[in-house]
Amino acid sequence: MNFAAINYSAIIVDGLSFALPLLIIAIGGIYSERSGIVNLALEGLLGFGAFTGALFVASTVSLFAVTSDVPMYLSFVLAALGGAIFAMLHAALCIKFMANQVISGVVINILSVALTGFLTSTINANIFGQASERFMLQTSPRWDIPYLMEIPILGAAFTRVYPFIFIILIVAAFAWYLLYKTRFGLHVRAAGDNPQALDAAGINVARVRFTAVAISGALAGIGGMSFAYSISTNFSPAIYMGFGFLAIAALIFGNWRIVPTFAACLIFGLTRSAAFQLLPVFDAGAAVIDLAMTAPFVVTLLLLAIFGKKNKMPRALGEIYDKSKR
Repeated sequence: MNFAAINYSAIIVDGLSFALPLLIIAIGGIYSERSGIVNLALEGLLGFGAFTGALFVASTVSLFAVTSDVPMYLSFVLAALGGAIFAMLHAALCIKFMANQVISGVVINILSVALTGFLTSTINANIFGQASERFMLQTSPRWDIPYLMEIPILGAAFTRVYPFIFIILIVAAFAWYLLYKTRFGLHVRAAGDNPQALDAAGINVARVRFTAVAISGALAGIGGMSFAYSISTNFSPAIYMGFGFLAIAALIFGNWRIVPTFAACLIFGLTRSAAFQLLPVFDAGAAVIDLAMTAPFVVTLLLLAIFGKKNKMPRALGEIYDKSKR
C-alpha cells in the first residue's frame, strides 16, 4: 500500500466542494422544518433548480463570449428561482390542501426526476437538435487565493476553489442572520414551535410557512447548481441522487441548527473525498469505487445511531395547522 499517493490537499478541497453545496441545501431544509413543514422534497427541489439553471446556460451560452463566466453566475440566480417556484407546489399541498407532508415530499421527488428527465430529452431533441438526456455546462473556473493558499495544511482549502463556494458562504451567512437575528426569523421558528401563539399575535402562519418553504427551494436550487458544476459539468437527473436525503440527515444531526449542521456537512464531505483519495492506495477497481461513494451515507447512519436520541425537533413539525381549531 502506497500512502504517499494520497493527495491530502485534494481531500480538503474536494471535501469543501461537496460539503458547502450540501450545507446550503440543508439550510433550506432547516427553514422549512423550523416553520413546521417536513421537507423530504429537498432532493426534487435541488434537481429542478439545477435543471432551470442548466437550461438557462444551454439556451444563452451563444449570446456570451466563450470565456465569459456571466452565464455561470446567472445560472445560480435561475436555479434559485426555479427551486423556489417548484417548492411552492410542496407548500400548496402541505399548507393549502393539508396533505400528508411526508407523502407530498416523496411525490415531489419522483415528479422532479421524471419531469426534468423528460424535459431535458425533449428540449434537446426539438430545440437543440441533440439526442441527449443532459445539458452540457461550461467548465467552472477554479481560483487560487494568494497568501492564504500558502498556510500550512489549511492552505489547501484556498487552492483550486470553485467560485460557487464564495456564493454559498455569503448566502449561508445571510440565511443565518435572517433566521436568528430578524423578526421574520423569529416568526419562522415560532411557526414550527408554537403556531397558535404566532397566530394569536396576529401573524399569518400559512404565509410564514409558504415563504419558508420557498426559501427552502431557492437554497436547494443553489446547491443543486453547485453540484452540477463540480461533479460532472453537466446536468442530468442522475447526478444528484441521494444528496437531498444526505442534507436532511445533516440537519437532523445538527439538531435543526445551522452551525452544527455545517459541522455535519464537513464530516460528510471530508469522508467522501477521503474515501476517493484512499482508492489508489488499495488499487481499487470500479466496484470498490462505487462502494466508496456510499461512505457519507454509512457515516450518516453511524452518527444518527449515536446522537439521534439527543435531537429535539421543532414541536409542531409535521402538524397541520388549522386556524379554525385554534
